[in-house]
Amino acid sequence: MSLGDLLISCFFIVLCCVLAQVARKIIDRISSIHGFVKELILEAIASAELCSTCFELIIVADNFGVSTYAIVLFLLTCWWSQVWDNASACPYTHMEEMIEGHVTPRDVALKTWAQLMGGCCVWRFVQFFWWLELAQTHTGRAFEDCSADLQVSPLAGAFIEGIATLLCRLASKTLSEKGPKYSQILDSFIGTSLVVAAFNYSGGYFNPVLSTSLKWGCAGHTEIEHVIVYWIGACSGAILSVPLFKHPTVRNLLLGTDDLKIKDE
Repeated sequence: MSLGDLLISCFFIVLCCVLAQVARKIIDRISSIHGFVKELILEAIASAELCSTCFELIIVADNFGVSTYAIVLFLLTCWWSQVWDNASACPYTHMEEMIEGHVTPRDVALKTWAQLMGGCCVWRFVQFFWWLELAQTHTGRAFEDCSADLQVSPLAGAFIEGIATLLCRLASKTLSEKGPKYSQILDSFIGTSLVVAAFNYSGGYFNPVLSTSLKWGCAGHTEIEHVIVYWIGACSGAILSVPLFKHPTVRNLLLGTDDLKIKDE
């Protein structure tokens, strides 16, 4: 595949990010949209941005290798950490907040719904761009039957997604609490590394909304298996990170003795 094809993929990814940022700016300027409704809209926008760019990342990975995929993903996660604000485009972050008593189950359900709407509806936009076939790598992809990324058994896949999500969330919580310089870049690097590590096994999604938008109904696993791997697996890992991060032994390991003393004081 040519460099031109890669540049077209990069152009589409940048286009999706720009459109999402414009949408956020428009929402900020509309004074009548505020509070929880605004949060739902921003979650939908973030999810649409996430899923549209990751659809194109599939093209990048298939044609230019996992290394190129990882570089682009790393840059994207750095960008998202700067512009998403309180939106996460991922349901289990709100599940964690619910466990800690910050939000209600209703809030979690509505935000998950908004994320799914944004992530699933954006497919038509992606499909139209692929239908234009501006790049050789897009030829036939707009109406091609998709295949699952799960290369192991559903239980093994759920374990991989769960453990990787757990590690990712523990890393994020640690960096957030310690607040080192370039913490967002470090967080992006850790997340990208875990995705690459799981790429050839479960696909390395670590996000139920992303996996559902990209792979629901694809050949290679049933709907039940999809739920087990990408919803139960990932959400279990994230939920487990909440009590685990509060455990003294884990906190001592991740934060260090000095940090614990400061917190106690």
